[in-house]
Amino acid sequence: MKHNRTTRLNSHEQEQTRPQAAQAQTTPVTAEFHTTEAMLQHDAAQTPVPPAIARRLRDSIAQENPAPRPWWRRILGG
Repeated sequence: MKHNRTTRLNSHEQEQTRPQAAQAQTTPVTAEFHTTEAMLQHDAAQTPVPPAIARRLRDSIAQENPAPRPWWRRILGG
């Protein structure tokens, strides 16, 4: 008798999961990425950066990486 009840529960669970599985299979894949970098670039293109954050980032990068002096100025001391 216990086996029969378990079988009915399993059947009931399968019926409940079928619509979810069918829905998951019909959901279209909008993009496929071969690398993580490609996915991040796609996401960055879709996400606008607020102007205040863009300004702070630009200032921070300018402080971290100053433009190198040309080789001829380094040699001539200019």
